[in-house]
Amino acid sequence: MAGAKTKKAIKILISVLCAVLIFCVLIAFFTRLVKPKYMTDVIEGSFVGEYYKEEVGHDLIFLGDCEAYENISPAALWDEYGISSYIRGTPQQLVWQSYYLLEETLKYEHPKCVVYNVLPMKYGEPQSEAYNRLTLDNMKLSLTKIKDIKASMTEDEKMADYIFPVLRYHSRITELTDEDFDYFFKSELRSYSGYYLRTEVKPVTMIPDKIPLADYSFSDKAWEYLEKMRELCEKEDIIFVLMKAPSIYPVWYDEWDKAISDYAAKNGLDYYNCLTDAEKIGIDFQNDTYDGGLHLNVYGAEKMSSYFGKIFRDRYGVPDRRSEEPYSSVWNEKLKIYNEAKK
Repeated sequence: MAGAKTKKAIKILISVLCAVLIFCVLIAFFTRLVKPKYMTDVIEGSFVGEYYKEEVGHDLIFLGDCEAYENISPAALWDEYGISSYIRGTPQQLVWQSYYLLEETLKYEHPKCVVYNVLPMKYGEPQSEAYNRLTLDNMKLSLTKIKDIKASMTEDEKMADYIFPVLRYHSRITELTDEDFDYFFKSELRSYSGYYLRTEVKPVTMIPDKIPLADYSFSDKAWEYLEKMRELCEKEDIIFVLMKAPSIYPVWYDEWDKAISDYAAKNGLDYYNCLTDAEKIGIDFQNDTYDGGLHLNVYGAEKMSSYFGKIFRDRYGVPDRRSEEPYSSVWNEKLKIYNEAKK
């Protein structure tokens, strides 16, 4: 009698486990179906997830917003200097998002140098769910991601919607496009080691006026997370460098520049304002931008890479890996794909 009850209990347990497994598979399937793929539309949303596919380590990591991922070319750094680098950039990447991406990156590798583009210091609070998603959706689930979500959520957002994307995207079931089916089982690289390659040319035709602000101060939260980045790099014996990309606009105020310069001087950091150094770098705003001065095209990004690659090599000792395997094989293939895309 007892044996029959035990067998019945085991059958019930197996049935329950099978039901749970089927439910989990269906949820995973549905989540994958309705979650944006970022393959043909707003491709920048795929950049964070592409990092996990990297085959070799990186001695140089860039963090920041579009001024990071559109203004320097890792392939060009490799081609001229043998530097293995990656850009962990996303649109309107907030300071705390950069910090948590750095924290996550150090779980995978230990770069020699980290460069942070400082424009997002102007944001003191979460801005929008749409931009949050481009950074957070494709981060791997971890305690770091949960802390990033908590710091980034706007007032109306919920943590559960990020942990379980199906809660946020289920309504897309009636809005699915070919992209959702074409890339259900696969995804393709849309960046070149985090770089957004653009070949168009649209010269600068006007320089916007600097409209005076009531307050030029950066928020306490922005300073807090910049300091956390500096402290983490110091703790891990990583060189931390600050940079302002050579974008004509959004406006970079002199007061903001002084605040960053003072912070860098106080903490023994190097800060490069590439906007004021544009002529020295060789930037030609008639030919080296694709959108009238917001970002550089590939020709401008390669000039930035050539200029700073020498600094990374000579001042910071970032090594040349061209004679090392597997770096050589991996990066030469990356360079081949990059050069084809330039055509």
